[in-house]
Amino acid sequence: MANYDVIVIGAGPGGYVAAIRCAQLGLKTACVEGRETLGGTCLNVGCIPSKALLHASHSLHEAQHNFPKMGLKGKSPSVDWKQMLAYKDDVIGQNTKGIEFLFKKNKIDWLQGWGSIPEAGKVKVGDEVHETKNIIIASGSEASSLPGVEVDEKIVVTSTGALELGKVPKKLVVIGAGVIGLEMGSVYARLGSEVTVVEFLDAVCPGMDAEVQKTFQRTLKKQGLKFVMGAAVQKVETTKTKAKVHYKLRKNDKEDAIDADVVLVSTGRKPYTDGLGLEALGVEMSPRGQIKTDAHWQTNVKGIYAIGDAIDGPMLAHKAEDEGMAAAATIAGQHGHVNYGVIPGVVYTHPEVATVGKTEGELKEEGRAYKVGKFSFMGNGRAKAVFAGDGFVKLIADAETDRILGCHIIGPAAGDMIHEICVAMEFGASAEDIALTCHAHPTYSEAVREAALACGDGAIHA
Repeated sequence: MANYDVIVIGAGPGGYVAAIRCAQLGLKTACVEGRETLGGTCLNVGCIPSKALLHASHSLHEAQHNFPKMGLKGKSPSVDWKQMLAYKDDVIGQNTKGIEFLFKKNKIDWLQGWGSIPEAGKVKVGDEVHETKNIIIASGSEASSLPGVEVDEKIVVTSTGALELGKVPKKLVVIGAGVIGLEMGSVYARLGSEVTVVEFLDAVCPGMDAEVQKTFQRTLKKQGLKFVMGAAVQKVETTKTKAKVHYKLRKNDKEDAIDADVVLVSTGRKPYTDGLGLEALGVEMSPRGQIKTDAHWQTNVKGIYAIGDAIDGPMLAHKAEDEGMAAAATIAGQHGHVNYGVIPGVVYTHPEVATVGKTEGELKEEGRAYKVGKFSFMGNGRAKAVFAGDGFVKLIADAETDRILGCHIIGPAAGDMIHEICVAMEFGASAEDIALTCHAHPTYSEAVREAALACGDGAIHA
């Protein structure tokens, strides 16, 4: 008999959620994790610690710029960087210990070490081989770099090193204007760094709604971030304490360089599957190094499943969690489901940016008739009261049926407000359904209703 019904490889958001759901569905479950703590990249060196630093640095910004406006007078706080990092580490510890508790509560065995799959139905951890009926690969991803850019996690860093710098750099160059680069760039700009973002494309956050992209970049410029767009980084030269980023402009091949104390490489991530033994097993892979799966998250090798960053789709923790629950349900004989058309994306800068569904650009390419309802936060009483009037809600609906096709928000609490639209889209709701739903006043969410009203007879407060 097999030792387990399921062994999950990786204890990031996808892996630990898959393991918990498997256990809840009555399957004897183990989870393999090589780190000393559970939670994967997200909890240890990604989503959670970066949000802690974003919160701390935003609080500093509020104290410096908005407290006096509200009659809160006194000396602005100074930055104790060591204490800020200690706060960040405490937040990480609370979350990782929480997962340990959940593993014990659900009787999940944590197999500590790095796992490999010598053959279907077997997982090797260290010198020990465990037998299992099913395997879920949730090995996650790692930061990718560029040719001519060597990461040392001291001067040239990924997001991991950016969360552990010895001091706040005077000059920070961020390579890549994606989510990670802009979030960490925002943190250090608030803490006093001179931040320059170098991006290969002509707009920030590729794939985002074009109107949001423009507003977002303009807002970040106001906050002090500088941008060099359409620039291909050629190389990064380093000394013991400094770096020089060489780039070439795509439009005219003009070459230039920027000096930096720290260079953050945020040019995306790639699946981490090294050492699993997938090639020897004959597991099919895509040209981009992703594990190929069918509609039930199973690979071409029976009994081996894969989820999260290791497979196709957006590299988002919540997408991995959904797939983890769906794969667990499938293994337990139930129906696993993930609606890939309703997976929100959020950038946790200030203002936040949140998006779900189709953009105008995508709908134009598809030749689909649509209508747009838009509402500015300048017309929202709550937002104006807290100095957060920048930004807008943009709701896109089918021109004939009024069914919601997408929503794009830049503004306060955008990451929380987007879920109203996610739920609406899951139920196939129309813009009118949102417009006819009473929203509490005064709330930021009224802006969502106003955008829905703008899809019909018109917003009230515009």
